Amino acid sequence: MKYILRKHMEKNAPLEIIYLSEHGKITQRKIQVLEIYPGSFHAFCFLRQAKRTFKMSNILSARPVKARFDRSG
Repeated sequence: MKYILRKHMEKNAPLEIIYLSEHGKITQRKIQVLEIYPGSFHAFCFLRQAKRTFKMSNILSARPVKARFDRSG
């Protein structure tokens, strides 16, 4: 997981994660990784529109955000 986070932080590319909260709630979030620490990381969460701290052990899955294309011509 740390490798994926670091690669996306270096590329300044967003990630989509499935995250298990401390209260047992599962959420899907789009994040921008800002800093990585042992066991956790800081990221901008687009769902909450704020910087958040996430535990790496609570990430259930992570994938790159797919590019969306403007079809307006």
